[in-house]
Order: sequence, then C-alpha cells, then structure tokens
Amino acid sequence: MTLFLPRIVDTWLARPMVAKMISFGVIGLGNTVVDLAIFSLAYSVLNLPLVPSNVLAWLVAVSCSYVMNTMITFRAESGRVLRRKDYFSFVASGILGVIATTTTLVVLSNFMPVLYAKLLAILVSFVVNFTMSHFVVFRQKLPDPPL
Repeated sequence: MTLFLPRIVDTWLARPMVAKMISFGVIGLGNTVVDLAIFSLAYSVLNLPLVPSNVLAWLVAVSCSYVMNTMITFRAESGRVLRRKDYFSFVASGILGVIATTTTLVVLSNFMPVLYAKLLAILVSFVVNFTMSHFVVFRQKLPDPPL
C-alpha cells in the first residue's frame, strides 16, 4: 500500500496540466505571504492608508508571481524570458481575478458565512488566474509558418 501512493503522485505529476496547477498554487501561496508582509509593513510600520497599502502589496506580490511563474510554472511557454507585454497581461489577468474573487465573496456572503464565502472566492480566484495565465499570458506560441 505504501508503494501505491508514490505511483499515484508520479502519475499525476507526469500530467503537465496537473503539475502546472500544483506549481501555480504553491507559488500563489508564497505570494500570499509576500502580499501580507508588504501590506503589514506599509500599513503598520510606514503608516500608509489602507487602500495604498493594499495596492502596493498586491503590486509587489503580482510582480513576484509573474517572475516565479515565468521561471517555473510556464517555463516552457515563456522560455524563461521576462517580457514587458507578458507582465502587463499577467497584471491585467490578476485584476480580472480580483474582480472575480470580490464578486464571488460579496454574492456568496449573502447565502453562507463569510469565511466559507471567502474560501470559495479563493478557489474561484485560482481558477480564473490559472486559466488566464495558461491560455492568455503564457499560451503556447505557434511557430511561424515556412515561407
């Protein structure tokens, strides 16, 4: 039985989409910590107002996320090259994720406890952000056709 579990893990990780989703999620967790740290520093130590502290924290976290996802999760698609166009697409897709998360939270909080609504909103954010990153920001570039 104990040898069965590593085989299952190996099988799932051999699937590129699953491996990408896991990598994207782990990077997202790390960037959540970055976001919280920058927000706390800006708000509590630098005494910036709430909204600027939150925007600054999000900008730092989304920038870290772009770099890490370029170098790790979507390395094949990006060639591990940071590009201004991809960065701005990544930020734009992050804004879409924030809108989806906030909308989900507000709507679901009318039907369930806020904590459960927040957890489901995080799941929605993951789906939106991963989908946008996979299919828009880091989509597989087709080779140029022969002349």
